[in-house]
Amino acid sequence: MQHNTEMTSSAQLERARIVDETIVARQSTRAFLDTPVSRETLSEILDVAARTASGANRQPWKVYVLQGRSRDELSQKVCAAHDALRNEPIASPTMREGYDYYPRQWVSPYLERRKENGWGLYGLLGIAKGERDRMHAQHQRNFKFFDAPVGLMLTVDERMMPGALLDYGGFMQNIMVAAQARGLATCAQAAWNSFQDIVLSHVGAAPGELLVTGMALGHADPKALVNTFRTPREPAQAFTSWLD
Repeated sequence: MQHNTEMTSSAQLERARIVDETIVARQSTRAFLDTPVSRETLSEILDVAARTASGANRQPWKVYVLQGRSRDELSQKVCAAHDALRNEPIASPTMREGYDYYPRQWVSPYLERRKENGWGLYGLLGIAKGERDRMHAQHQRNFKFFDAPVGLMLTVDERMMPGALLDYGGFMQNIMVAAQARGLATCAQAAWNSFQDIVLSHVGAAPGELLVTGMALGHADPKALVNTFRTPREPAQAFTSWLD
């Protein structure tokens, strides 16, 4: 019996190690290879993510998978709108988010983290403050899915808001972890949210659907400098209170 217990404990520790390493290895990838991803693999990932917990088992997620022409055409539409917005920001009718993803006013310590993230990335790429054209071009990489062959658009029925966003966070994490476990990389992209009208029309979403986020998925480019960027994380002790 002791031997069986030890074997079970050893197997559990190994499973925990694999899960932990997969979660920690996940990062926002911003340069992909054009290597295709099979529909079978994508279906496996989404089937795993479907086991995400959700309040009253409502499973509020809906996923649109874009590859090939559908992916390219959406990129062209949104890149054109993004360029138009830069040229005439007030006149552009394309900026309409379904919900406020970011706060309307940034406060400490979140403001400092945001700045550290943004300037850390731009600094790595050699983009200096004030280089608006280069910043615009880098931001527009979002709308090309960073060259990933697969783009996901995740939507929700507006009648399920706002609590469904809590469920959605777990769903997105499970997609990213399941992809990571299969040697694939991802990048969740709230940048698409400002162009939700274009996105929803393109994918044929039903009335009442809101865009939660976009996501790039594929094989990471191991030679891309941008993929060496890793954001820091606060240790658990910094955000945890222990109550006995």
